Amino acid sequence: MPLALFLLFTLVPMYWMVLFAFRPSGSTSLIPWPITFDHFASVWNGSGFGIYFQNSIITAVSTLVVSTVIALLGGYALARFAFRGKTLFLVVLLCTQFIPGAMMLIPLFSIFNTLGLTNNLISLIIADTVFHLPLSLVLMSGFIRNVPVEIEEAAWVDGCTRIQAFRLVVLPLLKPGIVAVGSFAFISAWNNFLFALMFMSQQDKFTVPVGLSYLLGEFGADFGALAAGGLVAILPVVILFAYVQKFLVQGMSAGAVKG
Repeated sequence: MPLALFLLFTLVPMYWMVLFAFRPSGSTSLIPWPITFDHFASVWNGSGFGIYFQNSIITAVSTLVVSTVIALLGGYALARFAFRGKTLFLVVLLCTQFIPGAMMLIPLFSIFNTLGLTNNLISLIIADTVFHLPLSLVLMSGFIRNVPVEIEEAAWVDGCTRIQAFRLVVLPLLKPGIVAVGSFAFISAWNNFLFALMFMSQQDKFTVPVGLSYLLGEFGADFGALAAGGLVAILPVVILFAYVQKFLVQGMSAGAVKG
């Protein structure tokens, strides 16, 4: 029963958004029939959503790649090497997650403005990566720690260097961890509204969340266009999880010591 209530609470707003997106303007039917794609065409072409979508893809994919690569290197160091202050460093990394992004807006804007990076997607990529990286490092170090070090030692005995052992032996076993960390980075960057709103003032640099907010007028809103834009906004996340969910449930060391 609680699960049914939760599904109802979740699916009813989704259905309402689908209804407004595909229902003709002026219709009061509770079933989207006849189906129209006019709202999607209006949002994509008339509201410039195609540009917003492209900017969001560039920002989210770049954040995913940069944060995942750094997390792999830093997570390996945290998992495999012992050094003074390691525990304190991990605690500080976790504590940074309690800092609201709004507190850093003014100093970040000042830095990016000095560097000439305002109205530049690079500023969004840097900001999103920096704020997501601590969590990525902690998660990745945990995934690497779950890979038995004996596997690496066996590769060293066979003549591999540490880098070769990591690339040929450890990295394939980290696929679920890489997918998890990369997915969180992508979604975090894709949904980020505050940084995109503050660092971008030119319309051709807006991302999808900012573009959605501009569909709300001062005295009203085109709910059909807003619902269509919302469906376009969630589509990449749905496709991403449809693809990666099989990796998220795999065991980290499944099959690593067979034979």
